[in-house]
Amino acid sequence: MGKLFNVSSSPHVRDRITTQNLMFDVVIAMIPASVYGVWQFGFNALLVLVATVVACVLSEYVYEKLMKKPITITDGSAVVTGMILALNMPPEIPVWIPMLGGVFAIVVVKQLYGGLGQNFMNPALAARCFLLISFAGFMNDFSAASIGFDSVSGATPLAQLRAGQEVDLAALVIGRIPGTIGEVSVIALLIGAVYMIVRKVISPRIPLIYIGTVAVFIFVFGGFDVTYTLSEICAGGLIFGAFFMATDYVTSPLTVKGQVVYGIILGVLTGTFRLWGASPEGVSYAIILSNLLVPLIEKATLPTAFGKGGSKK
Repeated sequence: MGKLFNVSSSPHVRDRITTQNLMFDVVIAMIPASVYGVWQFGFNALLVLVATVVACVLSEYVYEKLMKKPITITDGSAVVTGMILALNMPPEIPVWIPMLGGVFAIVVVKQLYGGLGQNFMNPALAARCFLLISFAGFMNDFSAASIGFDSVSGATPLAQLRAGQEVDLAALVIGRIPGTIGEVSVIALLIGAVYMIVRKVISPRIPLIYIGTVAVFIFVFGGFDVTYTLSEICAGGLIFGAFFMATDYVTSPLTVKGQVVYGIILGVLTGTFRLWGASPEGVSYAIILSNLLVPLIEKATLPTAFGKGGSKK
């Protein structure tokens, strides 16, 4: 008598790449920005980074333990969420605030919706937006981080650009500016981005379309100023968001056309928020809003199934 085989639903492609491998690569890619941020901003930045990661991992473990679910902390996704959230924090913020954000990201945004792969928006960014609303004073205070820079008032380069001031483009690229722990050095971020592209963790399609759309939008509506456009691209969280957050597998489109549309929407929203919004940043809100549009984008760009297209004869 022949053996019975259980056949799963298609597709049947198998690969050696695991979630743990992918998450480990993302962690490695964020190390240059993390090291630079700690080197520039000091011990509290390191404390924020470690404490936020620990809060995310413990939140996932405790929730799954209480709910009698399989423990998934070894897949590395909670570590990635913690690092992304921490790198989006002001360096001198009280440590309990990003820790609270870590609990919110894991429990409310990730686990309550079914865990990894079920969340409808990026957990780290959702937590950052939650903290921006709840603790606006702490989240927008860069005064302590600006000691030693030309801008002792604590104003970030984006705030200076909004005020009509000029910024040092070289300082933006190197990272000798006030800002969040992980966003300040374009060089460190691009090193991580290149690593992920080479390792095929991400495709450069979404980041390049996103950044390109922002560049065109800012150039056209910002006065056709090349220096101003380059400053807007290098300042704030655009590079970090484009490569490390907009490319999240769960909350970005799978189709090629969908990724193009997604990147353009991201760019238009970010440009709009930066030029005319209440805040000079806008990357976090642009990605969150675009995450919510992903189901509609995929529905509109999904290829027609074989045998379903064409007009009836």
